[in-house]
Amino acid sequence: MNFEALREAIASDNPGRARPALASLVDATPEQAEPLLLLGLQQNDMLLRQLSCSGLGHKPTPAGWEPLVNALQHDPEVAVRAEAANALVSHGLTRAWPLVLEAFQRDNEWLLRCSVLSAVAEHPEMSPAQLLEIGRLAVADTDGTVRVGGTEILGRLVRESEPESSAAEQARAELRTLQQDSDHRVVAAALNGLQPLTSS
Repeated sequence: MNFEALREAIASDNPGRARPALASLVDATPEQAEPLLLLGLQQNDMLLRQLSCSGLGHKPTPAGWEPLVNALQHDPEVAVRAEAANALVSHGLTRAWPLVLEAFQRDNEWLLRCSVLSAVAEHPEMSPAQLLEIGRLAVADTDGTVRVGGTEILGRLVRESEPESSAAEQARAELRTLQQDSDHRVVAAALNGLQPLTSS
C-alpha cells in the first residue's frame, strides 16, 4: 500500500480521487490509517469527512479522539456530526456518553439524534439510568423516527432491568402513556416494549 500516493489523493480536493483512496484504508492498521483519516477530516468534501469519521470509529486511536469531538461539535454538515457521534461511542461509552448526550440535547437534527440512539440502544455498557434519560429525551422529540427509537430504548429497559427497579418502573409508565400516542409507530413500539409483561 503506497501511503504517500494515498496521502496525495486524499489532500487533492478531488472527491473522485480522494474517496477511493480513503476507502482503501480498510485494510490498513489503525496506526497506518490514522494520519490519513485525520487528513480526510480536514477536507472540504462532506462525504470525505463523513468517511473519515467512520474510519476513526472502526480504527480507534488516541489521536482520533479530539478531532472527532471537534467534528461532533462544530462540523457544519449534520451527516458528519452524526458519524462523529457514532465513532466516539466506538472509542468507549464511558468517555463518549457525556459528549453524545450533550450533542443529542443541543442538536435537534433527526439524523444526529437517530445516530446517537443507534449507537447506544444495544450498547452493553449502557446503565438503566442512561437508557431512561436518552429514551425520555427521544420520545419528547417532534420527529417520529426519533420518537420510535426512544420508545424502543424504553422497551429494552423494561425487558432487561430488574422488574422492581426504579428505572424499569419509570420506563413502564412512559410506555403505558405512549400507548395513547397519535403516531401509530410509537404505539406499536410501546406495545412491543410491554409485551413480555402482558403475556406472563
